[in-house]
Amino acid sequence: MVEMFPLNSADVAYTKISGMLSTLGDPFTRIISPKEYQSFRIGSDGNLQGVGIFINIEPRTGHLVVLSCVKGSPAARAGIHEGDELIEINGERLDGVTSEAAAQKLRGTAGTSVKVKVHSGMESSRDAGIREVNLPREYITLSPISSTIIPHKTPDGHLTKTGYVKLSAFSQSAAIDMANTILDMETQGVHSYILDLRNNPGGLVKAGLDVAQIWLDGDETLVNTIDRDGNMLPINMVDGHAITHDPLVVLVNEGSASASEILAGALHDNGRAILVGHKTFGKGKIQSVTELHDGSALFVTVAKYLSPALHDIDQVGIMPDVQCTTDMLNSPRDSLLKNESSTSSLEGDSCILVAEHELDIQESGGTAS
Repeated sequence: MVEMFPLNSADVAYTKISGMLSTLGDPFTRIISPKEYQSFRIGSDGNLQGVGIFINIEPRTGHLVVLSCVKGSPAARAGIHEGDELIEINGERLDGVTSEAAAQKLRGTAGTSVKVKVHSGMESSRDAGIREVNLPREYITLSPISSTIIPHKTPDGHLTKTGYVKLSAFSQSAAIDMANTILDMETQGVHSYILDLRNNPGGLVKAGLDVAQIWLDGDETLVNTIDRDGNMLPINMVDGHAITHDPLVVLVNEGSASASEILAGALHDNGRAILVGHKTFGKGKIQSVTELHDGSALFVTVAKYLSPALHDIDQVGIMPDVQCTTDMLNSPRDSLLKNESSTSSLEGDSCILVAEHELDIQESGGTAS
C-alpha cells in the first residue's frame, strides 16, 4: 500500500482499502479501525478492564452523564448512580469531550486506578453535590441479559408468572447467562416466557446457536449455511435437551439482525416459538474476522444462511406470525446495562401485551409445560 499509493495516515489507508472492498458489492465485507475493533471485541467478549461505568452525552445540556453502573463494579461500590454528571477524569475537565473519549480515559489495566470528579444528579445545587473519588480498575464482565418476572392473569382468572428475558447482543457469555436466567426463573414458578430480540444487531453466530439449544430438544436443524460454491450444509443439534418446554414467544423487529434472525428462525421453524413484532433486518451473511497487525480488523463474508425451513433471510428478513406496534423500545445500550427490567416499563409496550395474548392461546391449547 505504501509503495503503490502516497498514503500519509492510517485513515487514508483504511479509506483506500474500503474502496477496494466496495467493488465486491457486499456491504458486510469491510475493514474497521483499531478503535472500532476494540469496541467490537468488548461487545463480543463481554469483558473489559475499567471501572464499570457507562456514560453518554445529555443532549439538552451537552454534559457527560452516567447511564448506569455495572452491579458490584468499582463505580457502583463508590456510590455513583444513574444521572450523575461526570466533571473531571484525573484532573482533566470534560467540557467538549465525547462519551467515547471519556470511556477510553476510564478504561485501563486492571490494578491501576483513575480519579473521577462527579456531581450527584440528586443535588439541585451544582457545587453542593460535587465529590471526587478514586476508582480502582478491575476486570468487568458485561451481561447481555436483562430479565424480570411479569405477573399475568389468564383469561380464566388464574394468576401466573411470565418470564421476560431481553437479549441485547450475542456475546460469548450470552448462552450461559441465558441458561442461568431460565434455570432461576424455573425455580420461581414461571410458566411461560417472552424472549425479546428487538434491536439486537447480532454478534457471534455460535452464541446464537448455543442459545437456541437452551430451548430445543433432539437433533433439530438450527440453520443451513451455503458457501460461495452453492454447497448447503445444515447445522444440527446433537442430542439436545431443552431447559424448559414452557410456552415461548419471541419478539423481533427491524433492528433484529444476523444471529438474532438465526435464533428466531431456529425457534420458529422447529415449532418452538411464536414470533411477534415486525419483519427483521435481513442480514443473512456470516463473516470471518481477521485482526491485522495494527489492531484493525478485516471482516470478510464467507457464507450465507437459510432458516431450518430453507427460508432465505438475506435482504428479506423474517416475517413474524403476529405484528404489533411498539410504543416503547429500550435501546441496546440501556437494556445491556440494566440487571433487571422494570415491570412497569413493560406495561405500556403493546408487543408485550400481544405476546401475553399469544401465550394464553398456547397454554389453552395444551402446550407442554
